[in-house]
Amino acid sequence: MATLKDIARAAGVSIATVSNVVNGTKPATPQVHRRVQEAIERLGYVPNPHAQSLRTGHSRTLGLVVPDLTNPYFPALVQAIETTARALGYVLIVMDSGNDATRETEALTLLAGYRVAGVVWVPVDDARPLDWPYPIVTVDRPVRGCDTVAADHAQGGALIGAHAVELGHRRIGLLSGPRHLQSATLRRAGVLGAIEGVAEVAWEHEVPFNSDLPTAVQERLRDPDCSLVVAANDAVAVAVVRHLREAGLRVPDDVAVIGFDDVPWADFVHPGLTTVRQPLAELGTSAVGMLHARIADPTVPLQQRTLPVELVVRRSTERAVAPVEGAAA
Repeated sequence: MATLKDIARAAGVSIATVSNVVNGTKPATPQVHRRVQEAIERLGYVPNPHAQSLRTGHSRTLGLVVPDLTNPYFPALVQAIETTARALGYVLIVMDSGNDATRETEALTLLAGYRVAGVVWVPVDDARPLDWPYPIVTVDRPVRGCDTVAADHAQGGALIGAHAVELGHRRIGLLSGPRHLQSATLRRAGVLGAIEGVAEVAWEHEVPFNSDLPTAVQERLRDPDCSLVVAANDAVAVAVVRHLREAGLRVPDDVAVIGFDDVPWADFVHPGLTTVRQPLAELGTSAVGMLHARIADPTVPLQQRTLPVELVVRRSTERAVAPVEGAAA
């Protein structure tokens, strides 16, 4: 494997000059820079990130802490974050907190021990104390003092409510997400605002963002007394479809179902799931880009970025009831 000494000999420059070109620590003339780059390509030199960190004092490692890798939303987000981090020359350490605040704190502490340059964090809760020795960008769930990027959850809820009204649903079952999460409360508020005066919530249960439906919800789905169930996310929506089928009900003929997230398999379940698509690739790219900028200049103003979402209509909400009069207006 080629070394800095080999590159220096091939380019006819000093080892220090090669190091400056590789690490970007001091500028070189265009001619010297070109000779060094040509030697690197010709000899197949691969920089050692650990050695670079020791020489420059700057880590090329980022941390990522997510609450639940069994939720299909998060692997897709992790992929987008890892791709962007790698393109910027970072190695990513991924940690799953298992929706547990204690494990989350342990993960953040461990990342401090690894001396990561920064962390992308999806917190278990919206409000957590912040005292970590590295910059942080949060995704989806804001934390005071951190840059944040999130999807427009209120817009997503409003799109769901408008779709329900357009299809003529008058009685809606609402499975809202955990109230301590801003994303869940914004989705709920968006739905309620869009259906106000046109449709009613027949019943509502708070559920976690996973497919383990509480017993009370399972019992309700045996006799749902509504024409549409709005689920907290896609994992909940798929569980709803399963329990409705077990109760002998057809989706969407007897009861329609809507999810949220548009995880990769939402189009492969039967029937295909109507849902709100979160821009996962853009969320990941934005988070890493904001963190990279914060690492480069810790004094830049805090950013709170909100990305638009879109409704994706599939078979789980095919029209099965008469439209509400005046809904188009």
